Amino acid sequence: MDAIALEQQVCAANYAPLPIMLSHGEGVWLTDTSGVKRLDMMSGYSAVSLGHGHPRILKVLSEQARKLAVTSRAFHCEPLGPFLEKLCAVSGQDMALPMNTGAEAVETAIKAARRWGYRVKGIARDQAEIIVAAGNFHGRTTTIVGFSSEDSYRDGFGPFAPGFVTVPFGDSAAVEAAITPRTAAIMIEPIQGEAGIVMPPAGYLKRLRELCDRHNVLLILDEIQSGLGRTGRWFAHQHEGIRADGLIVGKALGGGVYPVSAFLASRDVMRLFEPGSHGSTFGGNALAAAIGLESLKIIEEERLVQRSAEQGAHMKQRLAAMTRGIARDVRGAGLWIGVDIDPAAGSAKALVKALASAGVLTKETHETVIRFAPPLTISRAELDWGLDRCEAVFAAFGGQRRASAA
Repeated sequence: MDAIALEQQVCAANYAPLPIMLSHGEGVWLTDTSGVKRLDMMSGYSAVSLGHGHPRILKVLSEQARKLAVTSRAFHCEPLGPFLEKLCAVSGQDMALPMNTGAEAVETAIKAARRWGYRVKGIARDQAEIIVAAGNFHGRTTTIVGFSSEDSYRDGFGPFAPGFVTVPFGDSAAVEAAITPRTAAIMIEPIQGEAGIVMPPAGYLKRLRELCDRHNVLLILDEIQSGLGRTGRWFAHQHEGIRADGLIVGKALGGGVYPVSAFLASRDVMRLFEPGSHGSTFGGNALAAAIGLESLKIIEEERLVQRSAEQGAHMKQRLAAMTRGIARDVRGAGLWIGVDIDPAAGSAKALVKALASAGVLTKETHETVIRFAPPLTISRAELDWGLDRCEAVFAAFGGQRRASAA
């Protein structure tokens, strides 16, 4: 039995991966068990923003694992304070609550918003509401999928928790209309990733900030995918110059080797947590903290935020040119671009397979959008290598379409 067949026999089929068995990665490259090398233009949904096997991450991983890894938060560990101090400094927040996965950090944010609603705003017990956006993706727990607008995420997993109000993404008037005295928070992604790199209209985040200030509501931003340099700023909301009341981070924070996430907020929000009110066996462990701190240092010292802005502008320009006549839209920021394929032109999934055959790994979402999100460490030469191959695939695809139309 080959490796893929074995995996399919023993692993639940909750994913449908391309039939490529990867064996190792280095920098922006992934190699399969047949020795075929491909460019990673997906970065593990931004979890591998620093590339595969970054030498500084591997060094810290090895050294800290030998010294101390997991003890639980029943004790203090030396790396945690410096890690969270740095994370607060780059985010502009006062305090952080460390967790492991993005979904856990989102659950933490929900708890914080509700407790703030009851203890600070004075919402009646168990009546707090959080406004969310249609098309959101905040994770896969039962609470989170309960307020998803994607039927496949919800099917068969109810009953779901109440307390969430859904409005269209990018519609600040709909948000304002949904706010009531029971509203504790607005929780959104500044750019919707899983939905297909969906951008809100200019000024949307500023308008939400104004609404939250006027109505005494927390603005919580999920920057698990969009944060830590992915969009050409440390955080996507900084493109509009606003400050969030709560910030959710993860993915790239783990340096591509370990799950690290956190919820960040003001001291007034964080003081609502006391011993016993929340916890995580692995959250904030010494190994996670050491890796998280080194990840932040690498992003800063290797100027990855600036590189994302510069390389991303180049990537977007080239993708827009090569997909003219095939794509309905090419959108995004930094090294995070969605190419929305016109269904009349063909299948995004077929294009993803063709790109993989040409040496470029990416992934479609919602049937029509191909996401391009290479590691922020990618060089211009590596990026153009991949884009040249993308251009050849799109050209062949366009040629086939014209031939079939004739």
